[in-house]
Amino acid sequence: MPTETGPETPATAASGATATSGASGDDRLDDLARRALGLVRPGSRVILGIAGSPGAGKTTLAIDLARRVNALSARDGGPGAPFAAHLPMDGYHLANSTLDRLGRHDRKGAIDTFDGWGFVALLRRLRDELDHPVYAPSFDRTVEEPIAAELVVEPETRLVIVEGNYLLVDDGPWASVKGMLAEAWFCETSDAERLRRLVVRHELGGRSPEAAKAWAETVDGKNAVLIESTAPRADLIVSGVTAAVLTP
Repeated sequence: MPTETGPETPATAASGATATSGASGDDRLDDLARRALGLVRPGSRVILGIAGSPGAGKTTLAIDLARRVNALSARDGGPGAPFAAHLPMDGYHLANSTLDRLGRHDRKGAIDTFDGWGFVALLRRLRDELDHPVYAPSFDRTVEEPIAAELVVEPETRLVIVEGNYLLVDDGPWASVKGMLAEAWFCETSDAERLRRLVVRHELGGRSPEAAKAWAETVDGKNAVLIESTAPRADLIVSGVTAAVLTP
């Protein structure tokens, strides 16, 4: 299963209402999927946003949620895949050569190392262009570069689950994002657990243990301060560790 932080990231999900300690992860994911399905209206496409700091588990949640929505859709007599699609914001990282030219490579992942205006334009296209495929860039962690048009949202897709760090920032191009989302969820994980996951991720990317920890604490840590401050703008806060809903 693809995950945001590698094989050690737990698959996470949560209930559309306050979760009880006895609820299973599958039950919580079903509840979340039905909440997401309830956002869709006939003849339209809606976008659900999942924000969170680096290492919080938002990619895992988005992937698992899209898979479960498609399964429920098929089980209930609907179309199934590709009814729901997962789309990461990471494809809008600026290229390394651009970061070098701008002098920002040493803090890659900061808000000004993304093409925010391009990402907002994609959201508008996803919402409005329903009669043809909409292509979007992905991000390849093996080379740390975006790849143009690797992802596709088909005309049949009615729910796009977008995930990324800065979806709830109320400044610059990002201020337009929340108004295009049917709902915005925030994936929350403790600093200690996020740090552990990020160190694993950076080591897998080729950094030494010392360099991985330094990057996670400084670059990722500084970005997390901004991202965590946006959590109050979310409609739902989900634990990236226990899969419990922290706010209804």
